[in-house]
Amino acid sequence: MPVINQTLGQYSELFMLLAAGTYTVAFIAFAWDLAKSSKTLQSVDRKAAETAAAKFPVAIGAAGMSPNPTAADDGRPADAAVRPSSSNVAVGGTADGDMRYAVNQRVPARVAVALTVLGAVIHGAGVITRAFGAGRVPWGNMYEFLTTGAFAVIAVFLLALLRRDLRFLGTFITGLVIIMLVAASVAYWTPVGHLVPALQSYWLIIHVSIAVLSSALFTLTFAMSALQLVQARREKALASGGPDKPAFMRLIPSALSLENLSYRFNAIGFLGWTFTLIFGAIWAEKAWGRFWGWDTKEVWTFVIWVVYAGYLHARATRGWTGTRAAWLSIVGYLCVVFNFTIVNQFFNGLHSYSGL
Repeated sequence: MPVINQTLGQYSELFMLLAAGTYTVAFIAFAWDLAKSSKTLQSVDRKAAETAAAKFPVAIGAAGMSPNPTAADDGRPADAAVRPSSSNVAVGGTADGDMRYAVNQRVPARVAVALTVLGAVIHGAGVITRAFGAGRVPWGNMYEFLTTGAFAVIAVFLLALLRRDLRFLGTFITGLVIIMLVAASVAYWTPVGHLVPALQSYWLIIHVSIAVLSSALFTLTFAMSALQLVQARREKALASGGPDKPAFMRLIPSALSLENLSYRFNAIGFLGWTFTLIFGAIWAEKAWGRFWGWDTKEVWTFVIWVVYAGYLHARATRGWTGTRAAWLSIVGYLCVVFNFTIVNQFFNGLHSYSGL
């Protein structure tokens, strides 16, 4: 048995606290970026409307509509013809439909990303010191699952930022990570200790690490799917001549762009979850002499696999696109959360390793 180092465990908790504080400041910076960029786009709209009014004062004054025949015929507001679209081009430095980085620099967003990186470094130090303090991998109970899982979410988000401008997700991702760290410290705190005998296997590293990374990808797609629903509602309102609300959604790519990227991430996460299921069955055979025993945790792991398999199949072959696909993705993530929290904490079984 490895020697437990309580001092390193205390340092780990301090690092987690500092990481949560850093993420909180990053959360504020991401929110500041959304607010500032939204005001920039509103300024662009006002200038465009003033230009249109100056060029066509009679038509604007008489009808209150855009002089553009197309805009006038479909009954859209006067600024609809010049209203920037998040689905096509980068406006004011925001992400375009392909989520590529724009030329313009957004200082609040850059500050937010830098703070997130700093928080991730501190967070990583907390995970590592917990591992050294326990003399094992740091995912043996609910506290360690949450803190390590939160780190995986941030790591996946930062890696995705290397290829796509997903900074519009920053507020939502850092907010979720803060909730995870607070829940770990308040509801699931567990002192550094040894693993229960059933977890003392190299399969713990393989099985749980893949499950954590897959869940991190599902967290990103959950945020994108939620935004997709809001964006789809906004786009529908604009098409019928309604107000452009909420204003910050103008900084978010189109619902279709969010859906396409979410689908790709879900496909990768589903592949990882498939291996989670397979390796879990192999581990169960070695630990208990059977591959499948209908334990509550096993059942819900399979339920999650079925939901995401249904999502991928329905979208690819049955035309389940748009809001239906988004809702399926959200339901899948809610199953992940239920499996991790309620099943771990309140259902007795062979997988009762919450440490509470």
